[in-house]
Parts: sequence; C-alpha cells; structure tokens
Amino acid sequence: MQKKIPQRQCMGCRERKEKRELIRVVRSPEGTVSLDFHGKAPGRGAYICPDSACLKKAIRSKALERSLEVPIPEEIYARLEQEMEAGKNA
Repeated sequence: MQKKIPQRQCMGCRERKEKRELIRVVRSPEGTVSLDFHGKAPGRGAYICPDSACLKKAIRSKALERSLEVPIPEEIYARLEQEMEAGKNA
C-alpha cells in the first residue's frame, strides 16, 4: 500500500502542494513568528511556496497574518525573501 503524502495549501498562490516543497512560517505558543524549515516546530503553521511571486501575493493579501492570527514582523518577510533568493542560486 502506498503511503499518503501530506499536502498543504500555499498562502500566496492558494495551490495545494506536497508539504516538503513548501516553507513553513510558524507562530510559537509564546506568540513569536519564525521560519521552520524542518516542519517540526510547535505552534500554528502556515505554508508558502519558495517563490517570490507567491510571497508578494501573500504579503499583499495579508494571508499569512490572517492564518497565524498575529501581525508578521517585516524581518520575517525579509528573511523569507532571502531564503528564496538563496534557493534559486543554489
């Protein structure tokens, strides 16, 4: 029997993709927002494609903020953008 692959929805393009293809943004129980590349950090998570176009859509629509129910610091958006650029160049 084939194992089921977990899928999540990107907050930018709204497409469902495999969980491991996406970047997880997590709000910890203490309320801090950070990036979770392993998908194991405790807290409420939202997912986004490693694509700058999806990130721009998510920022414009405030989809990550609504999903995590907390304002997202500008540093998190900047770090997401840096990670996406690093991924393109790798």
